[in-house]
Amino acid sequence: MLAALGRFAVRRRFLVIAAWSVLVALGLFSAGEVFDRMTSVADAPAGSESLLTEAELDDLDPEGEIVTAVIAGEDFFAPVLRDSASAAMAEIRAVPGVAEVTDAYTSGGLIGDDGRSSLVVVELDRGLGEEESLSAAAAVSALLHGIEAPEVLVGGELLAEQAFVDRALTGAAVGEGLAILVLLVVLVMVLGGFRAGLLPIAVSLATIVASLLALAALVQVMPVNEFAINIVTILGLGLAVDYSLLMLFRFREERAAAPDDDLAEQLARTVRSSGRAVLVSGAAVFIALIGLLLLGEPLLSGMALGGAVVVLLATLAGLTLVPAAIALVHRHLPEPGVRTWSRPWGGRSRASVGLLGRSAALAGRRPVGVLVGAAALLGALSAPVASLALDSSDIRSLPAGTEERVSYERAASGFAGLGVEPVTVLIEGDFDDPAVRGLLDTIAALDGVADADLVPDLPNSVTAVDVTPTGDSATGEAARRLVGDIRALDTELTLQVAGPAAALVDTQAHLAQRIPLAIGVVVLASFALLFALTRSVVVPLKALAMSTLTMTATLGVLVMVFQWGWGAALLGFEPIGTLDVTTPLLIGLLAFGLTMDYQVFLLARIHERWSARDPQADPRRANAEAVQFGITRTGPVVTTAAAAIGIVFLGFAIGELVAMKEIGIGMLVAVLLDVTLVRGFFLPAAMTLLGRWNWWPSGSAPRRPGPEAEVERPERRVPELV
Repeated sequence: MLAALGRFAVRRRFLVIAAWSVLVALGLFSAGEVFDRMTSVADAPAGSESLLTEAELDDLDPEGEIVTAVIAGEDFFAPVLRDSASAAMAEIRAVPGVAEVTDAYTSGGLIGDDGRSSLVVVELDRGLGEEESLSAAAAVSALLHGIEAPEVLVGGELLAEQAFVDRALTGAAVGEGLAILVLLVVLVMVLGGFRAGLLPIAVSLATIVASLLALAALVQVMPVNEFAINIVTILGLGLAVDYSLLMLFRFREERAAAPDDDLAEQLARTVRSSGRAVLVSGAAVFIALIGLLLLGEPLLSGMALGGAVVVLLATLAGLTLVPAAIALVHRHLPEPGVRTWSRPWGGRSRASVGLLGRSAALAGRRPVGVLVGAAALLGALSAPVASLALDSSDIRSLPAGTEERVSYERAASGFAGLGVEPVTVLIEGDFDDPAVRGLLDTIAALDGVADADLVPDLPNSVTAVDVTPTGDSATGEAARRLVGDIRALDTELTLQVAGPAAALVDTQAHLAQRIPLAIGVVVLASFALLFALTRSVVVPLKALAMSTLTMTATLGVLVMVFQWGWGAALLGFEPIGTLDVTTPLLIGLLAFGLTMDYQVFLLARIHERWSARDPQADPRRANAEAVQFGITRTGPVVTTAAAAIGIVFLGFAIGELVAMKEIGIGMLVAVLLDVTLVRGFFLPAAMTLLGRWNWWPSGSAPRRPGPEAEVERPERRVPELV
């Protein structure tokens, strides 16, 4: 079937390219709607106590979005400042969508502890939509900045969240734009020509834009958050380039081995052999994303949906658009080893086995030492995971110096009575009820309580209190412990807890409950895929173990960099001593899927060679030869693909947001570790030691060489790849 698909893509190349062009045109047309209909990320999983309590409090005492401002740098009573601020407050009250303004000049607001600052709180109408709220907030911000004061810092949750989203999207756009340019230069140099280098880039851009069309349909029926776009970009570039390179390299092999064959037959063999690896690889990454979706965490679910869409389209592009594009430009794809204007040094000679080939040869000669050394190094890198500390992203996710962050920090530290965000307790019962008063006294006496304030303007049937935890973090250990202590109180009254700390506690509990299901589905499905590819039980188990080692080592490096702060100055961020609660799962499962991608590329070629071995050959020697052959032949594809996707991840990591840096650096580390230590040393050493047992239970007898088997043609030596 794959061979027939390859012939169709060649003979109907213009039809295939036209169909993809239509998808791209529709994707560009619908891109605006995708961005307009993206939803914000909820603070906690659906159905959690903290989220339901926040919704109930919002219904009991409706409150619109809040814009805050700190006016500082001048004596509060200075006449010029007083007149300017008073006039600005009058204008702000007249802005459409403003419900209430509280300030120190006209309505008894807070004056800073230093006497040279004041706090402005602007509440917007609750009925405003997101775009209307942002428009009103922008108008308020402009008027506040017009106050004649040395320093006006405007912030608030609405503007902070928008700043985070804007920086995430802008940073990704700038970073990936630069990455594409660098990637194009690298591919032109490696592949030996502009058309050859442009082909993977064009396929990846077509995949990304077509994914926007699919997302435009998805947002009509389900909520998808803004960060789905980020994952579409990163996976669209990475996977489409990987699959394009795999097809390009194999086509050049087939063409060099049988140059007189018809183009359709050359590409039929290419798609028949490499297409299987593309299918299995795409399925492996898709399964990892399904694992993310099964976790049920709002941020991860949006990313998983976007990722699942782009993986399906990247796989489809690899099987249809890539062979059609190769058929269109095949005369402009230089032979390996031929000098061109972009590759004046030429390519590799037949004798050159490449980086992975040399490491595999060393592993084959010294398998025990190499295996122990690689395992020890990966174990050492994994050790910091034991000290992993998690927290939720808050205002500290914005770069230091960002106005919204500085505004929050100045408000929290410069005004008596303001501090970290409280834990809110909602009790079913009247405040005058002795049982309610007794419960409030018990809560106020708990360890870790710094202050407690009654929430005003609620119906008599309920009582709510804002409990300020000790410490300097709204989601720190003290705040989370306080949430647990309050929820554990023995009372007959109905009691619910909300606030940032409660949302984090609920998220952690939800993820802990879902992780076994997600990991179980990913592991079992990945095992089934690799078993279908190799007909072996041992190879999939070994592959899963190696991917797990890559994941844990990657998380260990992330702890060293982002939690301990190693290299923080070089990377341009301030460590806060924790990782975001979703980062290990996102990077872990994405790294698992992408490293399985390279695993499939190598195993498919090794298994192909093993299956075509001489029936009379010694199985141990035949296995060692298959491992060396598969890694040598596929190694250039894997190293080039890894370099390409590494450039993509670097583009993702150059932004200002720490959360985006964590993803970019984490995925870059995962790819580098996997291609060097794991695929270069661990894999060949383990497969050499196991010998014929790699292929148990189906590896005792070779199958007859078929059309997909690797056959050496003595009439022409095939130059090495690249």
